[in-house]
Amino acid sequence: MKLQISCQLDYEAYSSTPLILMLRPRSGSGQWIIKEEYILEPSVPITEYTDIYGNLCQRLLSPQGKFTVFTSSIVQTADEIDVAPNAEFVLIEDLPAEELIYLLPSRYCESDQLGNLAFQIVGNAYPGYDQVELIRQWIHHNIIYQYGFSNVSTSAKDTAYAKVGVCRDFSHLGIALCRSLSIPARMVVGYLHELNPMDLHAWFEAFVGGRWYTFDATQDYPKGNRVVLAYGRDAADVALATQFGSIFLLDMRVSVSVAEDVTV
Repeated sequence: MKLQISCQLDYEAYSSTPLILMLRPRSGSGQWIIKEEYILEPSVPITEYTDIYGNLCQRLLSPQGKFTVFTSSIVQTADEIDVAPNAEFVLIEDLPAEELIYLLPSRYCESDQLGNLAFQIVGNAYPGYDQVELIRQWIHHNIIYQYGFSNVSTSAKDTAYAKVGVCRDFSHLGIALCRSLSIPARMVVGYLHELNPMDLHAWFEAFVGGRWYTFDATQDYPKGNRVVLAYGRDAADVALATQFGSIFLLDMRVSVSVAEDVTV
């Protein structure tokens, strides 16, 4: 399916402020960028670099006063995500070197403290994909999705205790539980078609059977039509906007719809 995605950020800055944004999707597995635009109002110089996780990052200096960032893309997406029951656990010694970082505890994913819970959840399941799917199902059925009970400091351990949170919290818990079983796991942020209420979304991926697979504990079933913006160890690596000064987000508007016929 071709999706039209957009995000608008409305800021007000007390002084000129450095910003790093992560708002451009890139073509890759499961998605192809057909057309895009990136508008700054007022216009300011902007540069782009690729971070250590392969994400496209935009660097700029916002002006003082009102400032708007608008991005829009038309993306060819996969209607379904791949599933692979019985996909095998990958031995640590056989993992690609670049995936080893996703085995380690990180700021929001205390995998070294959640091993007992992980083993309770997976029981005698076949090591690998089946364990991750049991983790996803457990989170989906045991963690309440609700706004207002978590914040930017909430970690996987906090969510396991409180049993309430939002997509960011569901993802952190899934990542931490996978890592506690020595399964590499990473956080993903992006867009999901027909998400309700509409917003930017977070889910996680696990490395089993020699590749990454998508898992989303907020959904009832494996759902496609996703657009990835960024990957990282946890939310600290995939912030869509990082500011270094007195600038305030006044409003954010996110849209995902089926794209009309595209003329490039």
